[in-house]
Amino acid sequence: MGKLKAWLFNRKASSRKNKPDEVSKALGLQPGQNIADIGVGGGYFSLRFSEAVGDGGVVYAIDTDQGFLELLLMNAEGKGFKNIKTVPAPQIKSLVPDKSLDLIFLRNVFHHIENRAQYFERLSSKLKAEGKIAIIEYKSTGRFNFHKLFRHYVPQEEIIEEMDETGYTVHKSYDFLPEQSFTIFSLKKMDSNKR
Repeated sequence: MGKLKAWLFNRKASSRKNKPDEVSKALGLQPGQNIADIGVGGGYFSLRFSEAVGDGGVVYAIDTDQGFLELLLMNAEGKGFKNIKTVPAPQIKSLVPDKSLDLIFLRNVFHHIENRAQYFERLSSKLKAEGKIAIIEYKSTGRFNFHKLFRHYVPQEEIIEEMDETGYTVHKSYDFLPEQSFTIFSLKKMDSNKR
């Protein structure tokens, strides 16, 4: 079941409709960067990030499901990627060094996070001063669908408001995804100096 679920997640993430090439380009990843992929699912983006940052960078693949992390490591080994470190979600604090991350990436995860203000305040300590958080989240569309029925979405305005209250500001926003909002946040300068 875990393998099937991971395959389904990867199939959706890699779908042309979800524009993975455009997402990757918008993130502007560079060799040597350190990335945290929170909620890896099948690991599609973790593998892309691993290739983009190369041997000089690190991808921290973070999930609550240990099975997903094990499958990702197997796939990474099969592709010869050695820069992915898997992190069970409760261990972010101890296993991801402070002020080490260039990017934190969350795709379709925001609505699952409890106590978001506290969560993102804690995450800020993991970012470098110029680090970014990219949040891709389902948006409420007019039509009836799974995401709307089970409230598996957060409106972009709400995300921006919550992140603003937690010490982040909008760096860039993109509207090329048909079902999701895509917002990149940076730390407010006054807050980054206090960390």
